[in-house]
Amino acid sequence: MRLHENNALGELGAAIGKGLLAGLAATAAMTLSQMIEMRITKRKPSEATLKVAEEAAGVKPTGRSEKQKVSQEIHWSYGTVWGISRGLISLTGLKGLPATLLHFGAVWGTSMIMLPQFKAAPPIYKEDAKAIAIDGFHHAVYATTAGIAYDALDAGGKHERKLNRLIKQLHLKGLISKLKF
Repeated sequence: MRLHENNALGELGAAIGKGLLAGLAATAAMTLSQMIEMRITKRKPSEATLKVAEEAAGVKPTGRSEKQKVSQEIHWSYGTVWGISRGLISLTGLKGLPATLLHFGAVWGTSMIMLPQFKAAPPIYKEDAKAIAIDGFHHAVYATTAGIAYDALDAGGKHERKLNRLIKQLHLKGLISKLKF
């Protein structure tokens, strides 16, 4: 069996897998930033995830501990799965800051549209500036962490390997040593 370096399904699978890992790391970072922010601002945990779950899937947890458990499960699942979009963005060739900015816009933009649709949060034009800034900050933490994690996981991809082979061949031929930097 011969493996091709440009196997489209393999690249898609790798992008999805790396995206899931990046999404998991990003969700952890966002959770930490929210915990720190809530301690500082004395804000209570949001019930937005529960409201969406109740509306979309008919989930109705009873009791405080069950509500917290379901909320955390949804939060972690949702955040981890959003990492897939970071992987798909990489398949377009975008990396680094441009990919992170696109991912940030997709994640936060979806949140701003979806949550008001499920009556889990007011529309952005009805929010106060402080709440918008805090929400934007947490989503920026998410997207930045996902971008850093994804790019770290993606290092050593096929393009980098091709470049390293080319550099090695140029070294062997003595061409690199003739270049002056």
